[in-house]
Amino acid sequence: MTTSMTDTTTLQACRDLDAQDPLRGLREQFNLPEGVIYLDGNSLGVLPRTAAARVAEAVTQEWGQGLIRSWNSAGWFDLPQRLGDKIAQLIGARPGEVVATDSTSINLYKVLSAALNIAAQDAPERKVLVSERSNFPTDLYIAEGLCKARGLRLVLVEPEDIASALTPEVAVLMLTHVNYRTGAMHDMQAVTAAAHAAGILAVWDLAHSAGAVPVDLNSAQADFSVGCGYKYLNGGPGAPAFVWANPKHADRFWQPLSGWWGHAAPFAFTPDYQPAPGITRYLCGTQPILSLSALDCGLDTVLAAQPLGGMAALRAKSLALTDLFIQLVEERCAGHDLGLATPRAHDKRGSQVCLTRSEGAYAIVQALIARGVIGDFRAGDGAAGKHLDILRFGFTPLYIGFEDVWHAVEHLRQVLATGEWRQPQFNQKNAVT
Repeated sequence: MTTSMTDTTTLQACRDLDAQDPLRGLREQFNLPEGVIYLDGNSLGVLPRTAAARVAEAVTQEWGQGLIRSWNSAGWFDLPQRLGDKIAQLIGARPGEVVATDSTSINLYKVLSAALNIAAQDAPERKVLVSERSNFPTDLYIAEGLCKARGLRLVLVEPEDIASALTPEVAVLMLTHVNYRTGAMHDMQAVTAAAHAAGILAVWDLAHSAGAVPVDLNSAQADFSVGCGYKYLNGGPGAPAFVWANPKHADRFWQPLSGWWGHAAPFAFTPDYQPAPGITRYLCGTQPILSLSALDCGLDTVLAAQPLGGMAALRAKSLALTDLFIQLVEERCAGHDLGLATPRAHDKRGSQVCLTRSEGAYAIVQALIARGVIGDFRAGDGAAGKHLDILRFGFTPLYIGFEDVWHAVEHLRQVLATGEWRQPQFNQKNAVT
């Protein structure tokens, strides 16, 4: 990935980069529809080739033939821990520190409750939870509900104001590592250190980070973290999420959803709850085995990059792809009212590029989808002076190549130059954007 950017703007140059790409073989792990350039892996990853057969095996053999015996014979019972150990390799956690379970929202409720319990015990005078105003809404909704239930105050700030918001009244800082709307990435280690210096616990959402950018939770000394399985981890729609707790916190409190799967001995069937040690207590109810089986295949597609350089190699390709996309858009789509919401600096960017436009962003995305270039749309955030809508494009280096980038930008140029996006069918809003 050392070719200079000035050498990559022709179609042939992009084909040459693909031919030289040591990760190009990873694309064969996926069922990619013919004629589709898929730039929405930051919302839903592509189907792994192994997933359909694996889920079919879980249905027809393990469930159909093994029946309830498969909790033991097929290893269903410890799937959350086994998959958690795979995820741990991608987020800087150790074996036994992560479980795959539930949804991101539910897991956030668990860890945020635990963090607030710790804060209430260690510093009861702290009554504020701080987050970023443009954080993903489900995170804010969960935080708002907890604050209302506990008589706390939720304070939302702009990213540039986070440091000044770390005041003595703050108990917990809750952030998403990579912003879903802009692709801007926080310096996890620096922000966590600043929070800790102010006596504040740090909770991180890795929904747009896990499998996309290098993450090292233990080196950053984060307190809690959650993330989802269906974006860059390719686990399928509604795939189970994951949860991590710093080992120094894991045994301090019950998590609030103290279900039987998080019991120290669930099949002892005691009437009282005794939490399992460590991260296992963050499980709740009976686990979704079919979904976990599909997620297992998705995780394997990411871990397949390890012999080729792992997350560092995926990150290098991601940055090269996004650099190229930004350059081609600015060169080939100039004069069409496109702005750039995503930071240019590599250390501040996730694995997506978000373009802004004052008119027709939704319709432009729909016109691109009709051409086989799949991205998505996000409405402007509504903050004062910020009414630009977003065309959002995710770049998953496991299956996106440089030629894909060139063709995607060419389709965008044509949609803009011809006014194709103005056609009525592209301006009909769908339920999911």
